[in-house]
Amino acid sequence: MENTPLKAAVFFQGRRAGVLSKKAKGYEFIYDSSYLNEPNARAISLSFSLRVEKFESPRLFSFFDGLLPEGWLLELTSTAAKIDKDDKFRLLLHTGRDPIGAVSVKPLGGDENE
Repeated sequence: MENTPLKAAVFFQGRRAGVLSKKAKGYEFIYDSSYLNEPNARAISLSFSLRVEKFESPRLFSFFDGLLPEGWLLELTSTAAKIDKDDKFRLLLHTGRDPIGAVSVKPLGGDENE
């Protein structure tokens, strides 16, 4: 299961902006072409400028890591959800639906247009 790619739709101000994926050797984020073509498209963060090329990292990107709970809330959340606190991607999928701020993260199933 650890080698199974996981994907999440990333939304900015309620509009789907791209897809975050966990791969066998790290993570990637790529903007949706339809989002990039919107005249009022904005980068989801300063670290993710608007571009067609994908972003890659061996670890979860700092921006997405920053959306996770910390300290006692991380302990409580991981225990309640039965997710290892070191499995940051699954924690992000669990907690990212309704965060504080403009970016939300929702699990993607087989249909990438969800």
